[in-house]
Amino acid sequence: MDAALKSLSYPTADAARGLTGMRNDNAPAPTPVAAPLPVSSPLPVSAPQARPVEVAPQPASAQRVPDAIAMGRPSREEAEAAVRTLLRWAGDDPNREGLIDTPARVVKAYGQLFGGYSQDADALLERVFEEVEGYSDVVLVRDIPFYSHCEHHMVPFMGLAHIAYYPTKGVVGLSKLARVVDTFARRLQTQETMTAQIADVIESILKPRGVAVMVEAEHLCMAMRGVQKAGVSTITTQFKGVFRDDPSEQVRFLTLVRNKG
Repeated sequence: MDAALKSLSYPTADAARGLTGMRNDNAPAPTPVAAPLPVSSPLPVSAPQARPVEVAPQPASAQRVPDAIAMGRPSREEAEAAVRTLLRWAGDDPNREGLIDTPARVVKAYGQLFGGYSQDADALLERVFEEVEGYSDVVLVRDIPFYSHCEHHMVPFMGLAHIAYYPTKGVVGLSKLARVVDTFARRLQTQETMTAQIADVIESILKPRGVAVMVEAEHLCMAMRGVQKAGVSTITTQFKGVFRDDPSEQVRFLTLVRNKG
C-alpha cells in the first residue's frame, strides 16, 4: 500500500508527459531539414579555342577521277562482260556474228567518249602568251562544237560553246579553250555543270578580269525517249568578274555571239 501511495504522490517521467506523449495520427508530419549541400570546387575554365580556318574549295576541275574509282577501276575484260550482259538484257544474242565484237568496240569507244576523265583542264591553260602589244579587250571564241553524254541516261547531248574573257597578264592559245571544252564534255555531264566548270577553270588559272561562257545544246535523252521532243535547244550561261557585275558587258557578249555577220 505504501508503494501505491508513493506512485500517486510522485508520478513517473512517462506519466508526466500526459497527452503530449500520446500518438496523434492527425498531427502534421515534421518538416524535414535539408542536409547542407557539399561545397564543390569551381569548374576549370578552358581557354577559348581558335576557330578553324576556312579553306575555299577547289574548282570542280581539280579532281578529274575520284580516288575510289581510280583505285577500283574494272579491267577491260570486266567492262566487255558488262556490255555482253546489257546486250542479253536488251533481248539480243551477244554471240551472234554481228555482235560478237561489239563489247570490245564499245569499250574502245568509251575510252574516247569519256577520255575527259584522264585529261587535266588546268594544265591546258598554264602556258600564257604575254607579248600581245598591250591588248586588254575581250577575247571571244565562239561556235566550239562538242559532244557529251547525259549523266542521267548516258545518252548524248551536243551543241556549241562560246567563251569570252578579258585578259590581264596575257592570252592563252585559242585551241586551248576548245580543248578545255572537250575535256569537260567527254565525261558524264549535265549541261549546267559543264558550263560552270569551263568558267571556273578559266577564272582559276588565267585570273582574267571577267569570264563569260554560253553553252547551247540539244539533248537526245529528251528527243529519243521520255517526252520525245526533237529540235529543242537548251541554253546555259555563266558570268564572272566584269561580266557578272556589269550588265552591259553581258549584252556585249551576247551580241558578239549572235552577230554572225
